[in-house]
Amino acid sequence: MNKLLFLLLVMMPVDKIIKDFYHHHQYILVAAHRADHEVYAENSLPAIRTAIDKGIDIIEIDVRETKDGVLVLMHDESIDKKTDGHGKVADMTYAELQSLHLKKEGVVTTERIPSFRDALELARGRIMIDIDFKADTRSAMVSTCKLVKEMGMEQQVLFFVYDYKDAALVRAIDPDLPVMPRVHNAAETMAVLKQGCYPILHADDACYTDSLMQVVRKANMRVWINALGDYDELGEQGFDSLLQKKQVNVIQTDKPEELLAYLRKKGLHR
Repeated sequence: MNKLLFLLLVMMPVDKIIKDFYHHHQYILVAAHRADHEVYAENSLPAIRTAIDKGIDIIEIDVRETKDGVLVLMHDESIDKKTDGHGKVADMTYAELQSLHLKKEGVVTTERIPSFRDALELARGRIMIDIDFKADTRSAMVSTCKLVKEMGMEQQVLFFVYDYKDAALVRAIDPDLPVMPRVHNAAETMAVLKQGCYPILHADDACYTDSLMQVVRKANMRVWINALGDYDELGEQGFDSLLQKKQVNVIQTDKPEELLAYLRKKGLHR
C-alpha cells in the first residue's frame, strides 16, 4: 500500500485538528464552551458527541472531584442549578451523583453527570479537549493529569489554569501535558513568554492588543480568546468584531456551529 495512503487511512480526526493547532496558524479553531450545549445539557456526553459530529475542533469541559475521588464534569461547585439534586460535588460520592439527572435550561433531562474518564473515552482520537480544572486539591490535579497520560491523550488536551503561576504546578506533575495559562494584562503576558514553555495562552479581552499578541505569536504561541456573551449574542456582527483581533488562533463560543460556518465562509477554517 502507498505509504501516504496508509497514513491517511490510519490518521484519526483529531490528528488533523492538532496539526492545524500547532502548524497552520492561518486557521482559526473553534472551541465549544462546555461542549456543544445548544441542544443538550452542558458538560454532557451528548454535548460532546454533537460537537464531534459537527466537526468542532475543541471542547471545553469543567472537571471537579467527588467525595470519593472520582473526577466528573460539572461547572458549578454546587449541583443545584445543573441537576435535579442538591449539594456540592465535593461533598457527594460518585454513586450519589449518578442517581441524579442533568438539567438543560432548567428542564430535567435523561442525562447523568459523566465521569471525566467517560468524557475522555468518547473524545479520544476525535476532538481536542480544553480541561477547565475546577477542583481545589493538588491530589485532584495529579489524578487529572495521570488519567490523561494513562489514556495516551497528552497531545489531545490543553490544561487551562486561571492563574498563570499555577501552570508550573501542572508541568511539575507532567511536563508533557500542554498547559494554557490565562493572562489578564501585559505584565502577566510577558511573564508567561519569559517561561517559554506553553503552546497557547488565554488572553482576556481587556488585555488584548494586536501589538502585544504579535509578540506572543512570534514566540510560536497561539492566542485564545472568548466570544462568550456580547460577541456571541451579536452573531456575525460580533464575529466580525473578533476578526479585528488579527493574532487570534482559537475562539471559544457558546455558538460553535454558527462560528464554524462563519469562519469557513471567510476561508479561515478548513
